[in-house]
Parts: sequence; C-alpha cells; structure tokens
Amino acid sequence: MAAHHKFEVDIEILKKYDRPGPRYTSYPTAPHFTTAFGPDDFYQEIERSNGAENPADLSLYFHFPFCPSLCYYCACNTIITRDRSKIEQYLEDLKQEIRLMSGMLGKQRRVVQMHWGGGTPTYLSPEQIEDIYGFIRQHFTFSEDAEISIEIDPRRLTPRHLPVLHKIGFNRVSFGVQDFNPVVQAAVNRVQPEELSRQVVQQSRELGFDSVNIDLIYGLPYQTPASYQKTLDKIIDISPDRLAVFNFAHVPWLKKHQRLLKAETLPRAEEKLQILKLVIERLTEAGYVFIGMDHFAKPEDELSIALKNHTLYRNFQGYTTRAGAEVFALGITSISQLEWAYAQNVKDLAIYRQMVRQGILPTRSGYHLNEDDRLRKEVITELMCNNRIIKAHFETRYGIQFDRYFATSLEQLEEFVRDGLVTLTPERIQVSEGGRLIVRNIAMAFDKYLQEDQQKNQPLYSRTI
Repeated sequence: MAAHHKFEVDIEILKKYDRPGPRYTSYPTAPHFTTAFGPDDFYQEIERSNGAENPADLSLYFHFPFCPSLCYYCACNTIITRDRSKIEQYLEDLKQEIRLMSGMLGKQRRVVQMHWGGGTPTYLSPEQIEDIYGFIRQHFTFSEDAEISIEIDPRRLTPRHLPVLHKIGFNRVSFGVQDFNPVVQAAVNRVQPEELSRQVVQQSRELGFDSVNIDLIYGLPYQTPASYQKTLDKIIDISPDRLAVFNFAHVPWLKKHQRLLKAETLPRAEEKLQILKLVIERLTEAGYVFIGMDHFAKPEDELSIALKNHTLYRNFQGYTTRAGAEVFALGITSISQLEWAYAQNVKDLAIYRQMVRQGILPTRSGYHLNEDDRLRKEVITELMCNNRIIKAHFETRYGIQFDRYFATSLEQLEEFVRDGLVTLTPERIQVSEGGRLIVRNIAMAFDKYLQEDQQKNQPLYSRTI
C-alpha cells in the first residue's frame, strides 16, 4: 500500500464530545421498536416493498446464534451450547423461514448481498454450511456480482471449512482478533494465537477470497496504548483488506456476562482515547483509509472508492456499498430493514420454531417509519457516510425548506461550528476532517427522539468514543 494521508487526532475534541449516543445503524434506533408491530405488519410492509414501482434489490442476513464458548466482551445475540442437535434443529427451522420469506418476495427480486453472522456461523460443519447455502440459492435469485460474506472463527475451523466456503460462493470472510496480547485474550476468554490468525488470512488469500476483514476491540481489560501498539504493528504486517476497530461497549446492565470483567482492569477513559488516537493515526499512516467511525479499508477497496465517490451507505452490518438494497434478515433476533419499516425476529428458539412451523413470520417487534423518520434517516445516513448534506437534495425530494425544517438541529450544530468540526453555508453542511471522528455526535443533532430518550434517564446507548 502506498503511504497515505495520515489522520491527525485531537484528543481534547474526543474528550469534549465523549457522551452516550446511538451508532445509527438504523434511525429510529432499536430502543424505539415496539412489540405492537407483529407478523401482520411485516406482511403488509413486504407487500408494499414488492409493489414499489422498482422493487429494491435484496440484502439477505442470516443469524446463526450458536457458539461453543462465551467471549466475555460479547454484546451479540448468542446461545452457548455444545449440543450439536440444537444446531441441526435450528437449520430445519431456518429452512422453513426461508420458504416463507422467499415465497413472499418472489424470485424476480435479485440478491446483491448476503451476510452470515452470529454467533459463529462456522460452528456449523462444512456439510451443514453447504446444505443450507444450497437451500438459500434454490429459493432466491442472486446477481452475478453478489457480495457474499461470512463471519468465521479461526479457533473452530476444520481444514475443510475455508475451501468449502470458497467453492460454494462466499467471496468475503471476516473474523475477530480483538487483541493479540495473551493476557487480554485470557481475560476475555478468547484465546486465539497470532499464528492461527495469520494462517487463516494466508489460506483465504491462497483460495482466492476477494476480501478479508479483521475485527479489533479497544477498551478491553489490561489494554494500554503501549500493548495495543504491538497488536497494531502485527495487524499492519498481516495486512487485511478491511479492519473494524470497535470501542468496547461495556453494558453490564444489558449483557449480564460482562460483569465477569472487573471494572478496575478496564483502561481508564483517558487511556481509551489514547488508544483510539493511536489506532487512527497508525492505520492511516500505514496506508488504510479511515472510512468512518470504526471502519478502515485499503485505498483500492470498494468501501474506500465509495467514500471518495459519495456513494457509501450504512445498515445494521455497518458500512456497505450496496445502497438502496433492502435488508431481509432471517434467524432469531435478526432485524430486517425496509424502506418504510424495521422488523425484528423473536429471541427465543422455541417460539421461533413454533411460529415458522405454523407458517407465520417470526416477527417480535418493529417500527413503521413516517415521512419525518425517513427524511431524518436519510439526513443522518448522509452525514455518517458522506460527511456532508447538500440541502437542495432534501428540499427537492421531500418538499421542505431545509433551514426552516431543521432550525433546532442547525442551532445544535453551532457548537461544532465553533470547534471547527462543521462548516455551514446556505447550500450545505460539511463535516471537517476532525469532525469525522465525532460524526455520531453531529448526527445526534438531527435525532428527534434523543430528547425523549434523555428524559427517561436510563442508559440506552454506549459512549460515542
């Protein structure tokens, strides 16, 4: 990778704006979903989606919740089990949901993206993966250039896993490293030798996968800027195509197992900021492009190209290049994202089984977007992805006078303007380079529900930094 523009990080700005806030993988955010939204509401939304003048392409998400052991930092919806028959049963139920969903969506809508997450999708045997993948391909029509990705766990791979994944059609793999420091790995109950991670990247390259993504986490027990620098040096040497470097969301009130992590072992706020500064400066110096929030990619990666061309998009899987595709999510707890609605599946395996066997979509909660929600969602997405707002676009599309409609939001932006993080002109709102670090905070100015959330006085969101 050629030497690239190094991103300078101002710690004082990070400190000033470090407060709780949403990640905006959706707007309105998940705490606003309601159980008043059930299967019938989802059916109606699917019909509305099918009936659009040009029905959107499909992005399919499949949730495989099972893991053989618990990572103490995890905030995903997982089921820890060693009982393989549970997985077998789940795959049968998932096939039933695939039949239901594909029957409603029809074969004419193309799948341009598919992602398998979890849990640990590669806890399935290669035979199970091949079987369920084939079943999905029978029931949906895939575009030639579909992006097909899977989260893998290097610790659970058999020699057959990666060759089978590549042979059947997966073209991207992603896996967690979190930190190479053995002390940190032991503390979070995820011991994964560096050599193993290197082998997986090498094998993925040799097999011909288009892209390898590695996840890191900062804010875990015993991490220091000095120890994390070593992990970063190794990662830069391994040279994945993409990196996601997540801020550890310590939410023990939501995820009880996180209480296993002793608060006194976690890096202090000041140290976390130092680590974040180190991450952004080291990676951009090494040639990675800072895509936004916690994502980095090589300059030739399509995420970097989309950022440059202002065509980046964001959904529940994070940053993506498939703007406009509607996400239909299958499996327990998964969330579908349609133009006018969100729908989340049930969390309980027994209820899931019962519903799909009765031929009912396993929707547990959701949300109907109104016109104001759609407008604000688009404004927030545009800020998060492309770091700017061109007012005329929204005025034409929504028939509003931007400055009047968003008068309160624009007032809230004044503080960012004074700090040199945002520039306001009559035509546009532009986020500066420094402002990109706290783009979540800037987006919060356009969130109508945040004021209501703050009055509830209960912790809903992790901190923005």
